[in-house]
Amino acid sequence: MSLQRVAMTLRRHLYNLLELRDEKPLSGQILNGVLLLLILVNVLAVILESVEQYHRSYASWFWYFEVVSVAIFTIEYLARVWVSVEEVRFGKGWRGRLRFICSPLALIDLLAILPFWLSIFFSIDGRVLRVFRLLRVFKLSRHFSVLEVLGTVLRNESKTLLSAIFVMIVLVILASAGIYMVEREAQPQAFGNIPRAMWWATVTLTTVGYGDVVPVTVAGRIFGILITVLGVGMAALPAGIIASGFTAELARRRDLYELTARKLLQDGDIDARDRRQLIKTREELGLERIDAQQLLRKVSMSSPSVEKTAPQHCPHCGKPLHLSHKNGSQPGA
Repeated sequence: MSLQRVAMTLRRHLYNLLELRDEKPLSGQILNGVLLLLILVNVLAVILESVEQYHRSYASWFWYFEVVSVAIFTIEYLARVWVSVEEVRFGKGWRGRLRFICSPLALIDLLAILPFWLSIFFSIDGRVLRVFRLLRVFKLSRHFSVLEVLGTVLRNESKTLLSAIFVMIVLVILASAGIYMVEREAQPQAFGNIPRAMWWATVTLTTVGYGDVVPVTVAGRIFGILITVLGVGMAALPAGIIASGFTAELARRRDLYELTARKLLQDGDIDARDRRQLIKTREELGLERIDAQQLLRKVSMSSPSVEKTAPQHCPHCGKPLHLSHKNGSQPGA
């Protein structure tokens, strides 16, 4: 076996360990669990290190742990860059690897290790490094598909969210100007100018209401009531946009998976290749296994021709098929 073929086999095996989700081998599941635990412990270490008492007492331990963590994360990053050409969407060769490096998840991985390596050659404030180390929490998005869905929703709804934020900024300015006009003489220390009044306007419109600064005049209190009532609706607007977008995105992904399943079930034959395609589609769409099973069951029940032409036994295990595997799970789920 040539050296190139050995490298390709090793690369494919490493890709299965790092990137596959559901059909990941046991060693891949263990590796995934170790990386997940390391991310969580890193975040905990950054939090504890900010406590001066712990920082003085365990500074050397924190440093050793940081070195080991960065070494592991660096190896993981380089390995993902190497195996990225196995992913069809990135393509082959150095261009495929460059596309992977520029992808959001790869950029997060890079930001998790880059500050440490830069600190070796440049003088960087330890507090700045600590903040950058907290970015490692975003590496969790690789392990939880729901975070990837949320990122997609934020991108899709970015214009709507920016519009809501713009309206909120305008209201803050108007509320600041209004409270300044009615309260500046009674409380010059709190409402002596519009920028100073913006603190009250912001916490009131967002319905936080710390209570450190409050209107004392009758006109100021009436104005405060109006701003509070207005803020109840405005503060909930971004949350409503995200929730609506999240629901729409999940529905869109389910529709795409259902469409793929219908195409594969047209000939009534679910073979190994179709099953791999369904698994890959579900992983790319970030759907849960139970959702995929329900969608496949729905497709099979609504396609009579599939029942007529489908094989009665699984071509792999020989057991009754009926468009489902044992324990009621659907093929490709």
